[in-house]
Amino acid sequence: MKMKYLKSAVLEKDYPQDQEPEVAIAGRSNAGKSSFINTLAGGKIAHVSQQPGKTRLLNFFSVNDKYRLVDMPGYGYAARGGKEQKNWANMIETYISRRGNLIGLILVMDIRRKWSDDEQQLLDYLISLSIPMLVVLNKVDKVKQQERIVKKREIEKIFGIARVFVTSCLKKKGIKDVEDFVYKEWVELYQPIPMNEDD
Repeated sequence: MKMKYLKSAVLEKDYPQDQEPEVAIAGRSNAGKSSFINTLAGGKIAHVSQQPGKTRLLNFFSVNDKYRLVDMPGYGYAARGGKEQKNWANMIETYISRRGNLIGLILVMDIRRKWSDDEQQLLDYLISLSIPMLVVLNKVDKVKQQERIVKKREIEKIFGIARVFVTSCLKKKGIKDVEDFVYKEWVELYQPIPMNEDD
């Protein structure tokens, strides 16, 4: 995969101004989101912080000049102030609800964590907007085989078998499966909305 950083943005006016399809990546601050992106890219392209919750912007990456990945700020980190949390929520909600070329969202979860209200609220919100979502159960190298099977089945009951993946960035396990699914099921099927010539 050929991936390169394009830009970071907070405000809608600063997003890339075209209709190239975009896939957002969301997850808790310690779910391994940046490591997942770096493993996809085959090298260090996203910042991996020792302190959770450092990503404060929407970070846009070009993938094979075909589509973009958008790294979203992590959630669920208690040290954030209420005002900052609200600003981040507004930024994410604006992006998800108003971005016409957003074709799907990848939720990265630490396989050791339970499905929570945060994840359910995100899922419900995406369903209301008809935006598809898949789940990456990351850090599979941290659990035993039986625990991996049980957790995958739990999440599959929510999503369906086709949209739950188990990955290990450390061992580079399962990453290609996610990449292939996103491209075949989302990117290749994307139909941009025709632009009005008078706009």
